[in-house]
Amino acid sequence: MKSLEIVGFKRANLGKKEAKRLRNESYVPCVMYGGEEQVHFYVPAILFRELLYTPEVHIVDLNIEGDLYRAIVQDSQFHPVNEMLLHVDFLQLQEGKEVKMDVPVKFVGTSPGVQQGGKLVTKLRKLKVKATAENLPDYVEVNISDLGLGKSIKVSKVETANYQILTNPLAPIATVTIPRGLRGQLQAEK
Repeated sequence: MKSLEIVGFKRANLGKKEAKRLRNESYVPCVMYGGEEQVHFYVPAILFRELLYTPEVHIVDLNIEGDLYRAIVQDSQFHPVNEMLLHVDFLQLQEGKEVKMDVPVKFVGTSPGVQQGGKLVTKLRKLKVKATAENLPDYVEVNISDLGLGKSIKVSKVETANYQILTNPLAPIATVTIPRGLRGQLQAEK
């Protein structure tokens, strides 16, 4: 899994006024859970561009005034109108402890249904995965080489290695839909 370094500064004062002042100065208030104690800190907003505005997942190497932590992004909050980043929660990674994380789906193979004129429709872009930090995958591979016209692949059909998928096993990941023009041709052939 890719890692990304973020440098932060500890927060002395907590509360609304201080958080608002930090946001006005282009900083993002953050909290890290999962260790012996919660760590409150702030980070320049520009450092989150490669972390949050991408479909990829990263392990974050946090450097908070010289203290180093390994963590993942647990949650991020955005302003409802101007979509400014308001707050980020991190979860500290510990050896041997399992974490839950949304991991992107990567399609492998060529679907015969698409070659016949169907359209591949993605229903789930990410799957919730539970694994230890060293076994977290960059993406979940989904083989679509058996996907015919009008068929779908479900979460239960995905092969896993060293991690567990928590998403509903009956949920479809992708479907090959039949276009209207092709549907007419298929009915005429019958």
